Amino acid sequence: MTALLSEARDILRRTFGHAEFKGMQADVIAEVLAGRSAMAVLPTGGGKSLCYQIPSMMRPGLGLVVSPLIALMTDQVAGLQQSGVAAARLDSNVDPQEKAETWRRVDAGELDLLYVSPEGLMQPWMLERLARTPLALIAIDEAHCVSQWGHDFRPEYRMLGRLTELFPEVPRLAVTATADARTREDIRAQLHLEDSAEFVASFARPELILSAERKRGGAHARVVELVKARSGRSGVVYAGSRDGTEKLAEALRAAGVPAQAYHAGLERGLRTERLETFLQADEAVMVATIAFGMGVDKPDVRFVIHADPPASIEAYWQEIGRAGRDGDPAEGITLYGASDMAWALRRSGEREVDEAVKQAQARKVRQLYALLDGTNCRAAAVRRYFGEEAVEACGQCDLCSGTVETLDATEAAQKALSAAARLGGRFGRGRLVDHLLGKTKDVTAQESSLSTYGIGAELSAVQWRDLTEQLLFEGLLREDPNDGRPLVGVGDADAVRQVFRGERRVSIRKPPEGAAGRKPRKRGADAVSATLSPSDRPLFEALRAWRSAEAKTQHVPPYVIFHDRTLTEIAASKPGSRAALEGVSGVGEGKLARYGEAVLAMVRGFLD
Repeated sequence: MTALLSEARDILRRTFGHAEFKGMQADVIAEVLAGRSAMAVLPTGGGKSLCYQIPSMMRPGLGLVVSPLIALMTDQVAGLQQSGVAAARLDSNVDPQEKAETWRRVDAGELDLLYVSPEGLMQPWMLERLARTPLALIAIDEAHCVSQWGHDFRPEYRMLGRLTELFPEVPRLAVTATADARTREDIRAQLHLEDSAEFVASFARPELILSAERKRGGAHARVVELVKARSGRSGVVYAGSRDGTEKLAEALRAAGVPAQAYHAGLERGLRTERLETFLQADEAVMVATIAFGMGVDKPDVRFVIHADPPASIEAYWQEIGRAGRDGDPAEGITLYGASDMAWALRRSGEREVDEAVKQAQARKVRQLYALLDGTNCRAAAVRRYFGEEAVEACGQCDLCSGTVETLDATEAAQKALSAAARLGGRFGRGRLVDHLLGKTKDVTAQESSLSTYGIGAELSAVQWRDLTEQLLFEGLLREDPNDGRPLVGVGDADAVRQVFRGERRVSIRKPPEGAAGRKPRKRGADAVSATLSPSDRPLFEALRAWRSAEAKTQHVPPYVIFHDRTLTEIAASKPGSRAALEGVSGVGEGKLARYGEAVLAMVRGFLD
């Protein structure tokens, strides 16, 4: 095994331009090279793809990769081809002539890796053809999609358990970035990996600065504020509906932001065009549906904003993880409200699944909102959720940095709970607030005679609304959907009694100061090149301009040619030979052969 890992490291260096494996990569690769199946849960940016790409290049046969998103497949295949790896994909966007050529290469044993969708793979004709093809391994990417407990349950993925009986001698590797203990157990059961090794790395993403704030009024206006405060950066904004993406993208464009909507309802060619524009640009904002996802590896996304909150902590970490894949500072900002939580709970309750699944999904919804509305470190809360122990606070999220302050509102909570009880659950939030302030329009004599009418002068209407949401989050108040006109009533009786006895305290947050929140960190290229001397910076910018032009010519994202970190190292070290250039991280043999002379010529031009 030592010899095999040495060969794997050689491929890592020669093909991908990296000197050493990181984290658990070597352990996972060793397990697969030994011909054994495994499951690996590695954080976004942790190099999951190399865990199956390198064994596919080393083991005899074809490496088969099952991936749920065409965008993700396209991105990975383009990156592999740039590095000189024989890789292809089969999906609905591939034309018939290219598909025929791909199958010819499969039959001739010319491919190292083939990417397919779960829907495409489980077609009888596809399975029959692959049964005649020697396989090096089967990798199931985004394996959380297998689980009914996970955040992105897909029925087609659960069919992949059949691969065990169809290809009994082929090692299988399930990989994902987000899975709690129960989800991991379900993945292993569904894919028949119960006796296989499990590798779970830390979920720490120190480059991500997390924050969350309650929605106030029009969420779209707040998103526009946040994005404009981060001008010149690439970002992703998640919205809860197709119509929401279109309207939000339009609002951003009206504010001068280069934004496009991206969702499954768009015509395929338009989706492809918009995705390519986003991947090519140094400054672009993609507004996407949460359910559809992005599935792209663009490394310089500097912020992810949830205009509508995700479905669970798994989904939150997966979607926030689109930012900062290059390891440089990035932000994850989430807007949320009690109505979002109520909608999510109704949606989980209406699904036609077992009651146990409904309860688990409802619990995940409440865990998410407890995280968003909590008062302790967000990053630490995520890591503890995934089972990490002895986790320390990140020191940089909005809660750790002290940008969120709280006030004791226990006495006010008692007043709100008393008012809700006296109103008998017959009115909505707005009427409850008006009642507490004594501002109910056309108030009846019966209501005005209640002891709680007008007793809330110590708080403003905004503060009462915040407190009402807080009580809903904590289950002290409940909301009856009432056909879209929610009615507020008293919630958990035991918990309410604890509040009245003073055994349970209730806090509300002070509103954030400043329209756009904390000052954004430096954007990607600036952060990466911050260590460059002024004399090196012109070469770095020239290299980026060359890369951009080359990417446009090839219709590939710039980062699949070279990452900013690689260009920074070239600008600083100014390699004068092919051997020196090959020593730069990210320059493998394939890219050296393809771009070496052009890069060296640019370096020489700045030295002359």
